[in-house]
Amino acid sequence: MPTLNDYRTFLAAVRKQTGIEALEPDEGGLVSVRVDDAYNVNLQFVEATGRVLCFVEVAELPTDAPREVYRDLLAGGLFGKETAGGYFALEPESETVLYNYFFDLDRAAEDVEEFVATLEKILQLCDLWAERVKGALPAAAAAAPAASPPLGILA
Repeated sequence: MPTLNDYRTFLAAVRKQTGIEALEPDEGGLVSVRVDDAYNVNLQFVEATGRVLCFVEVAELPTDAPREVYRDLLAGGLFGKETAGGYFALEPESETVLYNYFFDLDRAAEDVEEFVATLEKILQLCDLWAERVKGALPAAAAAAPAASPPLGILA
């Protein structure tokens, strides 16, 4: 099973591939990088499973968000059919929708280029869902300024 040191070695390879020096984990294995001033991409090593949890804040919901928004998020996540195998969660204090995706560290380390490409696809997916959520919100909440779409993690 992979260790935190294996994860650190993997992230060094990702840093080399992307040139993003901020991909340095803290003592617990958490990395947080702001991408294109639109999304925070967080990577957390889960030593018990040898996996890497990627989580991204997709949208903040107003407290009066219509039920349809939650239904759409749940239905889209059914069997991962509209979430590419990831899933949504809601941070209860801030009402922030998070997209979560697990990487197997061994498999990701075998092909760093594919890992980076998958992160880029995750950002595109998050951008689509952010727009989808925004479109389902009442006009006042939807009128809030939108973040610019991600250009890719390599930008």
